[in-house]
Amino acid sequence: MTEQLLKTFIIFFVVIEPVSLVPMFGALTRGGEPGYRKKMALKSIAISAGIFIVFALAGDALLRLLGISVSAFKIAGGILLFLLAVDMVLARESGLRSTTVREQDEARYREDISVFPMAFPLITGPGALATMLLLTAGAADWIGVSLVLAMGLLALAVTLVMLLLTQPLMRVIGVTAGSVISRLLGVVLAALAAQYVVDGITEVFV
Repeated sequence: MTEQLLKTFIIFFVVIEPVSLVPMFGALTRGGEPGYRKKMALKSIAISAGIFIVFALAGDALLRLLGISVSAFKIAGGILLFLLAVDMVLARESGLRSTTVREQDEARYREDISVFPMAFPLITGPGALATMLLLTAGAADWIGVSLVLAMGLLALAVTLVMLLLTQPLMRVIGVTAGSVISRLLGVVLAALAAQYVVDGITEVFV
């Protein structure tokens, strides 16, 4: 049980990738009034937690409503996560977990960045939501769903701590080290994504 919980936490941590969020958050909140960065960090994580809770509780019902099997979603979700992993490894920006140039320009003129672009798509983007649906759909009962949700919220809590420590972390990590960590996490996520696809295909044929 402990091993499975640790694996679930690592998956969420890799998908959310708080290490690369820190410099983005620092840039978006630069020049704000005292307490602005803390307020935005708390609010964005609170909104992200709400999104996670909704997807965890309603995800299985949504799949049934759309007539999508868990196996099919594993294959689709695995492909989506693999594309995300490729972006991480190649340090390439896309709409999966980053903002477009036009979205970045819009965000610069926003006083409140907690909903967009922080909560979505930077924290709980398509990859994170697909992961939540994948893991909760594969849970055996409500206890399993609750544990998956708890690990997702724990990953958000770690992300919150890192966002609140943006300035000291930027001095310690730096841009180069952050890019290296992001690419290593991308390799791990690629392997996990491939496993999801393999599991989904195996379930279809078995």
